[in-house]
Amino acid sequence: MPAHRTAKNRQAALQRVARPGHVRNAPSARRAESLTEQAYRVIEEQIVTLRLKPGDVLSEQFLCVSTKFGRTPIREALQRLSREGLITILPRKGVLVSDINPRNQLLLLEVRRELERLLSRTGAERATPEQRTALQEIARGMDQAAKHNNDIAFMRLDRELNALVIAAAHNDYAARSMKLLQSLSRRFWYMHYREAADLPLCARLHANQARAIAKGDADAAKRASDKLMDLWKALPAQPCWCEP
Repeated sequence: MPAHRTAKNRQAALQRVARPGHVRNAPSARRAESLTEQAYRVIEEQIVTLRLKPGDVLSEQFLCVSTKFGRTPIREALQRLSREGLITILPRKGVLVSDINPRNQLLLLEVRRELERLLSRTGAERATPEQRTALQEIARGMDQAAKHNNDIAFMRLDRELNALVIAAAHNDYAARSMKLLQSLSRRFWYMHYREAADLPLCARLHANQARAIAKGDADAAKRASDKLMDLWKALPAQPCWCEP
């Protein structure tokens, strides 16, 4: 565990990026978000993209100032981030951004592989017409992220794709399980992708998965999911595996 660090010296920088704009060509199916959902999305992205680093100790007041959200949505967002393992709440002290553990990522991958297969296959079978249109839009966005090697666009589209695949499967039990895994693997991928992962390849594989689900091809969707998981497995000697 790295030494605890305060994040106050990054407050100005965080204020500039606290509320990221929509990615161009983001799905038209996105619904209006509550303040809590917006606060969660902003803080989750800051943690996943390492603007808030493992070991940082943060206060609610700092997060309210840096993100311009009120105390209630911030507190509710932190509760969700705690359930997902991205932070630890320290009573009367603030919150600690969790460390990154490679061994735990391998354990996470064992579970995620099976859930990804299930969600991809059932999503292809059960997605609504609106969801299929949104999946095609995400696939086009992933193509652009691959073309321009745009990591932030990729991360935002990846989050949207994850949520849409979960919704398209219409399985609340699988959804609850997957939601606990996604942010941890997204952060691990972002931390190491410049060293060991191929962002354009990752984006293209995500696009393939989105298109297969959109087309209703359950077998192709499952194969696309497996290729994402296999990309992790193919790099055992490297410090990371491509985020699925």
